[in-house]
Amino acid sequence: MTRTVTVGLDGSPESRAAAEWAAREAELLELPLKLVHVWEPVPAPMAQAPLLGPETHQHWTERIPREAAEGVRLRHPGLDVTTEQLSGRPADVLVSVANDAELLVLGSRALGGIGGFMVGSVGLSVVAHAERPVVLVRAAQQVADEHETDPVDVPSAATPFRPVVLGLDIERPDDYLIAFAFAAAARRGTSLRVVHGWNPPYYYDTYGVATDLGLREELARQESTALTEVLRPWREKFPAVEIIEQSHYGTPGNHLVDASREACLVVVGRRARRSPLGTHIGSVTHAVLHHSTAPVAVVPHG
Repeated sequence: MTRTVTVGLDGSPESRAAAEWAAREAELLELPLKLVHVWEPVPAPMAQAPLLGPETHQHWTERIPREAAEGVRLRHPGLDVTTEQLSGRPADVLVSVANDAELLVLGSRALGGIGGFMVGSVGLSVVAHAERPVVLVRAAQQVADEHETDPVDVPSAATPFRPVVLGLDIERPDDYLIAFAFAAAARRGTSLRVVHGWNPPYYYDTYGVATDLGLREELARQESTALTEVLRPWREKFPAVEIIEQSHYGTPGNHLVDASREACLVVVGRRARRSPLGTHIGSVTHAVLHHSTAPVAVVPHG
């Protein structure tokens, strides 16, 4: 069965932005696009109210994916677009949908004034439990945000893409996560900026590292060399992708958020866990989800 790029729709500006981003990604991947609308059944007592009756409910649930599909087909005439309506708890349904997709795309509200995402409980639950990559897109995300622009130029899809940013833990590098980021950069014909944040091992005196410039420089060289070694085989697999290595002292999440300001996509990992309880996302990924100014792809891995 052919996988699809799938979007979770709820009629909000966030989900419409997600649908538009997903349409562009589907074109890059040469895959169909599926627009999925999930609604929770109205409790029986409420369903008897005139404004919440079955006919009204059906009208609105059908209208959301239909209108979204019409808009996407108009802007992307060569794209295969389908719609699907499902009922149930949105988080549970979307996790199931994600597992059958190449990737799932969801909208996420931008935080006013300071950028970043406001990730709701549904989005966090899907990210935490989906077995396939999930991408979160801001409501204000536009084509121009993904491309390099000159102050005097008019942004367009014809200009080069900004870099793809990958957050990488070199102590536990995962091939699937790295391959996802390299493939995303290759499709866009852009560079891959690999960001690694490090802190001194616990047996070093933190105060000493902070004040001893020679010691910090030596640790920085070691971390930079280790990052280069992790990426060495990937340079051979993706010779056309320019790799920009960035090994920084300090909290990885902060460095990734900074890098997101000049990125078309930020790729982070999430260690897969089988427990149905809790939101197992990790502190770095959690920080990036809430504060990145670029779309964020969360890739589950072993």
